[in-house]
Amino acid sequence: MRILRQTFSSLAVRNYRLMFFGMLVSSAGTWMQSVALGWLVLDLTGSGTAVGLITAAQFLPMLFLGAWGGLIADRFDKRRILVMTQTAMGLSAGFLATVVLLDVVALWMVFASALALGFATVIDNPARQSFIPELVGTDRVTNAIALNSAMFNASRMVGPAIAGVLILRWGTGICFAINAVSYIAVITGVVMMRTSELERGKPVARARGQVRAGFRYVWSTPDLRSTILLVAVVGTFTLNFQVILPVLARFTFDRGPGTLGVLYSVMGAGSLVGALVAAGRNRPSRNVMIGGAFVLGLLMLGVAAAPNLAVATVLLALTGAATITFLSTANALLQLSSDQQMRGRVMALYAIVFLGSTPIGGPIIGWIGEQWSPRASFAVAGLAALGGAAMASTISVRAGRRSTAPVDDAVPREPAAA
Repeated sequence: MRILRQTFSSLAVRNYRLMFFGMLVSSAGTWMQSVALGWLVLDLTGSGTAVGLITAAQFLPMLFLGAWGGLIADRFDKRRILVMTQTAMGLSAGFLATVVLLDVVALWMVFASALALGFATVIDNPARQSFIPELVGTDRVTNAIALNSAMFNASRMVGPAIAGVLILRWGTGICFAINAVSYIAVITGVVMMRTSELERGKPVARARGQVRAGFRYVWSTPDLRSTILLVAVVGTFTLNFQVILPVLARFTFDRGPGTLGVLYSVMGAGSLVGALVAAGRNRPSRNVMIGGAFVLGLLMLGVAAAPNLAVATVLLALTGAATITFLSTANALLQLSSDQQMRGRVMALYAIVFLGSTPIGGPIIGWIGEQWSPRASFAVAGLAALGGAAMASTISVRAGRRSTAPVDDAVPREPAAA
């Protein structure tokens, strides 16, 4: 019982509970759309590269505008920001549902919807990430982040499986329509929050050079810098499942959308287990983060060499657990290592290297899968994760040596983490 209370402790906070269950419904719709989007693009083009380009369009705005989204999160009421951004996302999904159900969809319309979703994400993601400490306080940040991951991956188990069935019976349009309606749940939860119970900090006053100040802050803080660099490598080349899972199902194993839904679901099941384990930890650990990236790389190489669908499915479940262990630990380390007035910009930079790197890595990984095979895409993704883990481990070892050096050592000390 003590372990259970610790694992789910953030749910005792009413405002967080409203956000959690609203996002649970919305995330299921998001995963349904993710499966449907990849399948729709393959139906329209038959190209893995096109799937990568659509995914890139969805995250391209984050790459160029993410830092300004973080500054907006630091300056304004995050609760109101979320109502506006979630509404915009719902309208984007509604547009896509309309053109598909009316059978007038063209590839440029899919690109337009992906870009609209991307512009909303620029502001939504850093606001939602940095809103967590206001909901639960700093003592429960690690737990709340892990529970968010658990929620997201519980919906990942359900959403893709439902999407696979719906696509087979009625096509992709119904999935987009359900996703559009699902945003009502999170908007309702945010509106119902008690503002008096939010642990708000002082908003950042308008001034010149605040975006550059955010970049300087992260780069001058060793713990933040090394974490961001590792997430950048893994986010760019490894975490492109929206691109490589559809082509793996369709071209490597010659299966349909039902199998694709199952692959997403088993990854979600593994991620759910990993997230619940992370929720039981009191504090994040750099060793756990680096170890998660290393194991993720090995598992991706295993999927690349899997002799059949059954083996690949088991390895993808473990891949989900390693992925969420890595991401939830990195997220918590960044939240707890950053100053409150910089947190929005720090989390925006996290979103830039995690989501905004997709326009770079997605098309590259998709092209590799198209030119050689989906197995080659998984192999490159796995090698990238192993390389990133080795880089982060080297940085940590060097930082440890510097911190234990005598005062008159020739090696200058790095500034302490905030």
